[in-house]
Amino acid sequence: MLRVLNRAALVLLLTSALGAAPDNNKTPDSNQGIPGQTQETIPPIPTRKFQLGKASWYGHLFQHKKTASGEPYDMHDFTAAHRTLPLGSWVKVTNLKNDKSVMVRINDRGPVTKSRILDLSYGAAMILGLSDSGVAPVRLDVIETPTVAEFISPIAAEGSR
Repeated sequence: MLRVLNRAALVLLLTSALGAAPDNNKTPDSNQGIPGQTQETIPPIPTRKFQLGKASWYGHLFQHKKTASGEPYDMHDFTAAHRTLPLGSWVKVTNLKNDKSVMVRINDRGPVTKSRILDLSYGAAMILGLSDSGVAPVRLDVIETPTVAEFISPIAAEGSR
């Protein structure tokens, strides 16, 4: 049940982050509302820094083994291993070959190979189209944690009803 809720939360988060949310097609100068007032727009997701490099993925050999964060690795979750980012950080990963993106949570340390900057879970790699090639050039954008919490908190509260 928790895995299904996590996936549902992630889908809603990605949909909102990518601008596909309902009522996101309104322009600030539309004629709705009180004259003389500007319409509130949804601000973009603030990011701190970015990193360019190669990413790879890891899967069933590590399934259920303990990660650096202490949680068991689940190859179907949207997680990743990074050498220096704080555990629990959220990162938007964009495959520079096909422009596909996914948001992942850093829960492990790695990659071991020095030429790479990120090891993705199998689930995240599938979304990025990385599973066949195994390695791809990516861009990492670190997402501000309070922003992610704002999106997930209402979802978690709704799921507990």
